[in-house]
Amino acid sequence: MTHPKIIRISTVKAVTGLSRGSIYRLIKESDFPRQIKLSTQAAGWIESEINDWLESRIAASRG
Repeated sequence: MTHPKIIRISTVKAVTGLSRGSIYRLIKESDFPRQIKLSTQAAGWIESEINDWLESRIAASRG
């Protein structure tokens, strides 16, 4: 069984090329994977969900 890999905001920004503000705006618009709470002051994203989101954006841009 493969365990999900959690990535932090800096990695999400680097992988997607989006700013922090754009990421949270897209989450609010339900157009980006939601983060998961890791502790009272830490959050992360499931890497596979970010990769799936990127693939869907690539597919949509290719028609």
